Amino acid sequence: MKLGRAALGLLLLAPLAVRAVEPISLGLALAGVLTGYISYPRLYCLFAECCSQKRSLSREALQKDLDSKLFGQHLAKKVILNAVSGFISNPKPKKPLTLSLHGWTGTGKNFVSKIIAENIYEGGLNSDYVHLFVATLHFPHISNITLYKARAEFWNPSWMMLGLGFLCGGDQLQSWIRGNVSACARSIFIFDEMDKMHAGLIDAIKPYLDYYDNLDGVSYQKAIFIFLSNAGAERITDVALDFWRNGKQREEIKLRDMEPALVLVVLTSLANWSLPSAILARSPRLRGFWHSSLIDRNLIDYFVPFLPLEYKHLKMCIRVEMRARGYEVDEDIVSRVAEEMTFFPKEERVFSDKGCKTVFTKLDYYYDD
Repeated sequence: MKLGRAALGLLLLAPLAVRAVEPISLGLALAGVLTGYISYPRLYCLFAECCSQKRSLSREALQKDLDSKLFGQHLAKKVILNAVSGFISNPKPKKPLTLSLHGWTGTGKNFVSKIIAENIYEGGLNSDYVHLFVATLHFPHISNITLYKARAEFWNPSWMMLGLGFLCGGDQLQSWIRGNVSACARSIFIFDEMDKMHAGLIDAIKPYLDYYDNLDGVSYQKAIFIFLSNAGAERITDVALDFWRNGKQREEIKLRDMEPALVLVVLTSLANWSLPSAILARSPRLRGFWHSSLIDRNLIDYFVPFLPLEYKHLKMCIRVEMRARGYEVDEDIVSRVAEEMTFFPKEERVFSDKGCKTVFTKLDYYYDD
């Protein structure tokens, strides 16, 4: 589209030059400019997003974003900062970076994905090189698993650069991923609700997570895969609640305190894959996305726990949203909005059951013009 706008601009300027230049000479000049524009990547990248023009990730900038925008997640901040900055700075990684983010809704999993994307590409989640999938939206029916694997219909972002507004019906999921990584080695793939995704689809993307120099001539070693899941949220909450009941600060929780909880979820999920699909359909909480080969081959680089948020963290979210809307922070409104949220366990009311996800809509009530 940007190529088209540039061409249109040249054509609009053409009448101004007609009196001074012969028509044939003018046509040849325009053709030469357009040919040069398309032929030279640096010139093209002045007007369109290019993979080669991606941001040089700054560890300091990433840390600043995490500190100022993500609350109550000291474990996630540390793991994400070290994992992403270390991976990007490695000129020859041995495999793609694969992050698995676990926790309740509203704790910041999607937000962290957004922060990562924005620190690598200026367009963030809207970049042509960042791809988001939602299991329940793109792959809703287990009975259609073969169809999803063989004939997944996705929008191909590279076509937007050509102005082609159609879906690529009939492309295989694997071919689609391969095509995007061929276009940009540093492609980012985000899979949301992975705990609801069937193991068959994991099999489709599994080869791209492995330790291969290349597959069919394409290297995936610089790509980033981010899995978001509610799996393990209950066990993470149990650990956090035990610390609170024992009078310990949540900041004292170490990653090693969470590892047994996540391992238990993995083992339980592996066992549940043998359950009949009818039982899984009636009890979605039994569904897990951990296929045994992902565990056996150590394809998940980091399991990242997101802790449930407390009252003080909700107030932090509300203040940030107020400033983002251009309002002065009103502590009375901050407290009133936070107090309207629901908390659990019922008797102790320690953690928000929706995290920061709904505080923004509740804030609308107080600023409804």
